[in-house]
Amino acid sequence: MLDSKQMITIKGTKDGLTLFIDEYSSFNDILDELSDKLSEYKPKRDEPIIPVTVKLGNRYLNDWQKERLNELISTKHCFSIHSFDSNVVHRDEALTWKEESEVKVVNRIVRSGQVLEYVGDLLLVGDVNPGGKVITTGNIFIMGNLFGIAHAGVKGDRDAVIAASFMKPNQLRIANYISRAPDYDSEGVYMECGLIDKEQDKIVIDRLQVLSRKRKDISGFERRMLNG
Repeated sequence: MLDSKQMITIKGTKDGLTLFIDEYSSFNDILDELSDKLSEYKPKRDEPIIPVTVKLGNRYLNDWQKERLNELISTKHCFSIHSFDSNVVHRDEALTWKEESEVKVVNRIVRSGQVLEYVGDLLLVGDVNPGGKVITTGNIFIMGNLFGIAHAGVKGDRDAVIAASFMKPNQLRIANYISRAPDYDSEGVYMECGLIDKEQDKIVIDRLQVLSRKRKDISGFERRMLNG
């Protein structure tokens, strides 16, 4: 528990140092007390850099305040801030998180030459025709036929998956991986999904049921796909 008379409490852990900051004190007072505490530390020559986790409680720090803390901790000390841990997020950050974590449900057919692009996960009720393209930063679930191009995890999410009721795509992409023709049967497959197999280092096609084992956080979508 944080001492009510202290604005800063420093504790050592196996991963480095944890810095607890009183959420009710002024930022300037925190800087002053932290400066005093750090002045007592005299690093040894060639001492390795120690990672610091800053616990903020219900306090929010803007970028300028984080930079000030980082400068104070890093200058003339063998410390480096590894992360800031706060119970509070900025409104813009909260909206971004909501957008990225929200599942978009779309009922339409993506025809040749059309591009359907979303942030987060997409549940498409309809077909993706040859020449059509679906792009998301998250997972793609298609309650219909996938004949065109599907690109999941477009910002680099290698854990993203692509699933369809019937899969015979022109191309599958996950993050920066691109599928090759032999990765799926030329006649197409029912109730299958595409995902990155990290051991094979490529996109593979597998039964939809494997999602409950390989991607436990999206098992609810698997049930929806199986049950209709």
